[in-house]
Amino acid sequence: MNKRNAKAAPRLPSLDLLKGFESAARLLSFTRAGAELHLTQSAVSRQIRELEEQLGVPLFVRRHRALALTDAGHAFYASAAQVLATMRAATDRLRALSGRRMLSVTTTNSFASLWLIPRLAGFSRMHPDVDVRITADTRIQDLEREGIDIALRYCPPAMAGADAVRLFGERVFPVCSPRLVADPRRPLREIADLRHHVLLRMDDPEGLSPWLNWRSWLEVVGHPDLRPAGSLVFSGYEQIIPAAIAGHGVALGRSPLVKQAIAAGELVVPFRRELDSSRAFYALVSPAARDRDEVSAFVLWLKDEAAESESAVPGARRRGRSAKRRTRGAAPTA
Repeated sequence: MNKRNAKAAPRLPSLDLLKGFESAARLLSFTRAGAELHLTQSAVSRQIRELEEQLGVPLFVRRHRALALTDAGHAFYASAAQVLATMRAATDRLRALSGRRMLSVTTTNSFASLWLIPRLAGFSRMHPDVDVRITADTRIQDLEREGIDIALRYCPPAMAGADAVRLFGERVFPVCSPRLVADPRRPLREIADLRHHVLLRMDDPEGLSPWLNWRSWLEVVGHPDLRPAGSLVFSGYEQIIPAAIAGHGVALGRSPLVKQAIAAGELVVPFRRELDSSRAFYALVSPAARDRDEVSAFVLWLKDEAAESESAVPGARRRGRSAKRRTRGAAPTA
């Protein structure tokens, strides 16, 4: 009898399938979910198909260059997110009993990959008993409801909140591989020379990131009619900088996100023309986490790293009009 009951019991989806679905449903992208989970896009797609087969219903509507949740997907997402949040909280409590402390941080893919992660080993060396969990997400999350200690956001000052800790501002300027500058067939000494080169840009049809748009940048610096040799379009800024380092074209660099690549000689600033953004990077601490020593230590470490990052970018000097008037009013992002 017990064996028959066991066989009749419905099989629950594996934790890996739930994680893949939760990420894809939150980001509405198999590609970005794969980047977050360190999987390929096809691996995430296979996970979703397996989950749909186990449940017997479609969870996503797959359109050209777009992904949407079905009604069943919306309902299942709420439950999956709650299950994973409960598991994370239980894991954190058990780790606390073992003497290790957990610190959860949310930010965007670009800020995590280009600024935070390259520096994170420094914090770990200073605080070896603290485990840092990073969640890359474009959503503005409720820190208390989702059990997150710190959010690192890029937004106008008015949207940061009175309790936010300002880390640094941002300047935008062209960057490229040294190989492009060294090519005598295609000069790159002034803005007009961009007509000889491929421009690397983000896919932003709704205009949510005008400060990273080549058209806006060229208009502000007085070259609105410039036509490049071509364009390569990417879904996220964290993809643009590796493409620039590989020599595929000229990107709009964001200081201080590209500072290390410039200092290492992977990128150069072909001509000195920077535009300031009215936005800045901020650290927001959950009210429930403010009294924890590891949270205070992480914020202090962020401020120290930010002070170093805000120094001048090698090979670049601010010149020309400010871009502040072009960057106001959009939603926080990085």
